[in-house]
Amino acid sequence: MKALIIGGNGFIGSHLADALIAADHKVTSFDRYPSRYREAHPKISYLYGDFANHGEVQDAVKGMDWVFHLAYTTLPATSNEDPQFDVRSNIIDTLQLLESCRNSGVKKVIFISSGGTIYGIPQSLPITEEHPTEPICSYGITKLTIEKYLNLYHKLWNLDYVVARLSNPYGELQNPQAKQGAMAVFMGNVVQGKSINIWGDGEVIRDYIYITDAAQALVKSAEYCPGEDDPRVFNIGHGSGHSLNELVNAIRGVSDLPVEVKYHPARSADVPVNVLDIKRAERYLNWKPQVELNQGIKQTWQWMKTINKN
Repeated sequence: MKALIIGGNGFIGSHLADALIAADHKVTSFDRYPSRYREAHPKISYLYGDFANHGEVQDAVKGMDWVFHLAYTTLPATSNEDPQFDVRSNIIDTLQLLESCRNSGVKKVIFISSGGTIYGIPQSLPITEEHPTEPICSYGITKLTIEKYLNLYHKLWNLDYVVARLSNPYGELQNPQAKQGAMAVFMGNVVQGKSINIWGDGEVIRDYIYITDAAQALVKSAEYCPGEDDPRVFNIGHGSGHSLNELVNAIRGVSDLPVEVKYHPARSADVPVNVLDIKRAERYLNWKPQVELNQGIKQTWQWMKTINKN
């Protein structure tokens, strides 16, 4: 199949491209910038443009079978500061993408949603796909809105789709200078001799999935051929939870450098615990994560040291 990855040069997109190529699919990456941490891949076609430029997006989707939508302009922690921007830059531009896909005969759209924010404060654990969706940040609201529009386009125009409600991916190629991605940010600070900053008491629990496992789930999502009554929304995580303090201790276990922590007041947009139930993905996608946390942290740490050599 011919696959377009919108946001294909980023952390998730780069690993997804590798997984698609390994499965003998043809890959085109659409992004604003080249990859930060690796050279161009000889088997990837690269298009450079802006997701907000509807003409560039329309040209990019032509001739594609699958479109993976990874681009997003906001972050959970800051999206409440300007929800109007969140709506304009994500929902409106995604609707234009769906129009382009519909008009170009794209077979399926795979959307990376947020298993960490759309459910809000959990009423039960682990969180299944049927759990109520009550996000407490604009980021989660717009992700959920796009899920609803995908279903609408499927009902009205038979544009197939799969929603991957991703937990917290981590691993090689994740930017330690970014404003999200606790694992990479923590490790990046340690390598640079800086303190790890934690908002709250460090007991916030999240579901962390190693990036190659996440990429495999996305490929399986594209290859999945659901019947009309089969699910199209899947939690994609490891299915287990770990606190930020546990992450710090795990990093201490692999690091030969001092690990210092500074605690700051908690943020209102952070739910206290989020652990995803992944049984549906295991059943319908024939997928399950392979990399345990300690192994993933060790591999990520080895890579992190290579990009911070002075």
